[in-house]
Amino acid sequence: MSAAPTIRPLLLGGLMLGAAMLGAGLMLLVQWVTPVERERTGQLVRAYLLEHPEVLRETSDRLRLNDNAKLIAANRAAIVEPYAGAQAGNIKGDVTLVEYIDYACGYCRASLPMVAELLAKDAKVHVVYREYPVLSEESRVAAGWALAAAEQGKYRAFHDALYALDGPTQANIQAAARTAGLDLGKAQAAATSERVTAEIDKNLQIGSKLGISGTPGWVVGDRVIVGALPYQQLAAAVDEARKSQS
Repeated sequence: MSAAPTIRPLLLGGLMLGAAMLGAGLMLLVQWVTPVERERTGQLVRAYLLEHPEVLRETSDRLRLNDNAKLIAANRAAIVEPYAGAQAGNIKGDVTLVEYIDYACGYCRASLPMVAELLAKDAKVHVVYREYPVLSEESRVAAGWALAAAEQGKYRAFHDALYALDGPTQANIQAAARTAGLDLGKAQAAATSERVTAEIDKNLQIGSKLGISGTPGWVVGDRVIVGALPYQQLAAAVDEARKSQS
């Protein structure tokens, strides 16, 4: 494919600004040039973007990252501060990895060994679990019981026990609660309480704003990542967040 025509520095600057602002910045630039120059600039922009579509992808990614960073900053406490004991790792760690989960999600179950490996290898990471029941009504019931377990200091035990079973059926939720050693009466009352309902609703609202359309969803530093991640990618995201703080 032939190279794009040479573009004068001023017009190239206008081109990149136009890509970044999806055309708005470019219109501000070209209002000072003649109609002929304006048409020629449009042709050059089109030719350049056809040969370099990665410019738009990179620009879109950067805009999304900036938007996510602002949303995370505005809602940081609601994202990184755990509900009761719904957490793992070093509570005073230097990086918090937040995982939005659904107990009906097979990818969340598949992520368990990756999170366990991260916790085993990184003594400074703090993992916060956010209940994000988006797949079924049973998911919502399970989320309530998980937060009830958190209130009893047995979140991880319930979390692991339920994921070891084949989905959040009522029978499996009760079995996981017994395995975790919950006070079943207190857990039943807490699972449907206003405080637990409010926590789940908050997670759903903020997760939606962050673009977490499925589970698992991850927030680490200023980044939002959706989908199951291999250990290496999970660890790399934590390292990147750690470096950005230094």
